[in-house]
Amino acid sequence: MGYGRNTAVSLDRYFLALILGVVLLVGFAIGILIGHFAISKTPSSAPPPQQDGPSCGAACKEPDADGIFDKMVAEMKTDNIKNYLRRLTSTPHLAGTPADLTNAEYVRDQWLEQGLDSATLYPYDVLLAYPEADNLVQLLDEDGEVNFTCAIKERGLREEEDSEDIVNPFNAYSGSGTVEGDLVYVNYGRDIDFDKLEEIAPDLNLTGKILIARYGKIFRGNKALHAEQYGAVGLILYSDPADYAAEDATDVYPDSWWLPDTGAQRGNLHVSDHKGDPLTPGYPAKDYAYRTSVEDSPLPTIPVHPIGYGDAKMFLRELTSTYPIPEDWKGGLDIEYNIGPGFMNPDRKARMEIHTTNQMRKTYNTIGFIRGAVEPDRYVLLGNHRDAWIFGAIDPSSGTAAMLELSRAFGKLMKDGWRPRRSIMFCSWGAEEYGLIGSSEWVEEFAKNLGARSVAYINVDIAVSGPYSLRAKSTPLLYKAVYRAAQKITSPEEAGKTLYETWLERIGGNDGLPSITNLGSGSDFAPFAYQIGVTALDLSYRENPALGLSSYPVYHSVYETFYLFEKFIDPAFRRSLAVAQLWGEVARDLAESVIIPFDCNDYAEQLESSIGDLKGHYESKMKKKDIDFDAIDAAVGAFKSAAKIFHEKLAGMKFDNAMEIRQINDQLMSVERAFIDPLGLPNRKFLRHVVYAPSGTNYYAASAFPGINDAMYKIEDDDEDQWNVVRQQMAVAAFTIESAATTMMDVEL
Repeated sequence: MGYGRNTAVSLDRYFLALILGVVLLVGFAIGILIGHFAISKTPSSAPPPQQDGPSCGAACKEPDADGIFDKMVAEMKTDNIKNYLRRLTSTPHLAGTPADLTNAEYVRDQWLEQGLDSATLYPYDVLLAYPEADNLVQLLDEDGEVNFTCAIKERGLREEEDSEDIVNPFNAYSGSGTVEGDLVYVNYGRDIDFDKLEEIAPDLNLTGKILIARYGKIFRGNKALHAEQYGAVGLILYSDPADYAAEDATDVYPDSWWLPDTGAQRGNLHVSDHKGDPLTPGYPAKDYAYRTSVEDSPLPTIPVHPIGYGDAKMFLRELTSTYPIPEDWKGGLDIEYNIGPGFMNPDRKARMEIHTTNQMRKTYNTIGFIRGAVEPDRYVLLGNHRDAWIFGAIDPSSGTAAMLELSRAFGKLMKDGWRPRRSIMFCSWGAEEYGLIGSSEWVEEFAKNLGARSVAYINVDIAVSGPYSLRAKSTPLLYKAVYRAAQKITSPEEAGKTLYETWLERIGGNDGLPSITNLGSGSDFAPFAYQIGVTALDLSYRENPALGLSSYPVYHSVYETFYLFEKFIDPAFRRSLAVAQLWGEVARDLAESVIIPFDCNDYAEQLESSIGDLKGHYESKMKKKDIDFDAIDAAVGAFKSAAKIFHEKLAGMKFDNAMEIRQINDQLMSVERAFIDPLGLPNRKFLRHVVYAPSGTNYYAASAFPGINDAMYKIEDDDEDQWNVVRQQMAVAAFTIESAATTMMDVEL
């Protein structure tokens, strides 16, 4: 009797527990589906939802069924962008100064007022650099008396350019001290220029010399590195009219956008595979961080200083003509260009007295957040840096103004009830001008989350620098998304045309599509793309490339003002609006599409094209060492096949299974990640993308398959150690492409 009662109680408890477990399990499953996998949009080609799996039900809609694009475009106004830019350029805002914090707080407050879910400041203690006293570049007579001294600051041509808060021209992280020596002109200071110098002047020893080079072609830090490698004791940089003006330019700022002879280009000299705080490589610059010594950091030791071309002329016209000068070394000054060494008066010397010092300062990132309704743990990131050398009307404030108007439009849509499927982050970076510091530190701090959850990063460093055409740089997954978005934006140049049409007409590629180039570096997409493998895009509106300019003429000078921008760059702010709208539409597409709009076939084509370029440069030389492309060709073939099959199956899938959709999107996000090698490139371990990276000889430029390119650069036939590096990098490339192919395979669609 007792046994039977206990058995009944046990069974009751068993069935109660079983029922409770089933209820909890069903509730948990429903919670997951609602919280993470419910579907809000679906491509128009998709069939109606079927009821044969976990269904997204009525939440499946046509793409942009609510007309969010039209509402966003209608909301955005040129006058708002203009007002934001006027406010941002009202005072100098160099990184690490009180104005840096003021602007960080201004952006945060704007985002909170606009209705974003949150806006937060992230501070970092980093190594920055400033001139502590007047930096002098002088010409000395035979008795040591000063014959000529370069201007300490740029000449103020309008009232705002005489502000006491303006930092005088300097190169951040320059070595400090006083040096004297003969002067030698080295053209752009590229490695090929030094090769040419060895060819035409084989007996010229650069040890102990001061070099003078014109800005352009490569990153200024590479110029300083080359000067050090050749034994120079100092480097003078200037902006030659041939690179920062036009042949028919009859006037200069403030009467046009051309650089006046007093203009000098500020900029950092931080050359390293690790961008970010020089003292905390690989880790965020928090108060607990271990910091290396400045002596052990990859910063130049020689003095480096920028001057205007008016002052440079005083030195260059005095150089001796000991050696013949190549025709393409002659710039746009009305002088006879010569190489040197030294001056026509053999007793004269050049002297540099540089007082730039490195200092620990605090800088800030401001991050605004819109929480996604369905997949809040998937992030679409939009970024622009906030710091400027002075007013920064073009770089970066044109981008910041565009971002603030885009965030305002999104905020208004949210107030009207809209919320994107995935989360959107607005990122306002600090200290970019010192070497991508803000973005690099943030990526280092949140690498685990960002590496797992980021859909893409869209950068607009400069919204508009010239009145000609859109320019885009991207990893291949985003090509079609950019084209599709550009076809929806009105052209700021020609009535009745789209942005896509004028882009195609003005800088179209050989494939009948607008030109999209590889990323290179020089802006905040770099840590996302090259360290954690996040698909990245960089957008801007630029000047006509036919002008042959190294950059827009007043780049990093005191003359980069609101007046210049409104008067000469984008008077009606239509180009700024077009960039902001394009930025917003690509972001909306990435944040709202059920299937992330990546195209793996484009990646396959670019892999094949890049390998073809490698073969054209190196295949015959490699064959002599029994090195072939067979394994890489097979890997590219596997990637092409996998991409084709993946997208064919994707085109025919039923958009009715939330788990399946999540799985496919994870696969798409994994493609870019698969090209990351945790060991990094040889001698550049913080650059981990096997397919794309900055060039080893010019940090601004892009290099495809950089490990192979770096290893083959100037390789000697008898250098077996370096040939083994080539063999290793060929194997790494084949393995990595093969691995990337597997991210698209072995899934039941």
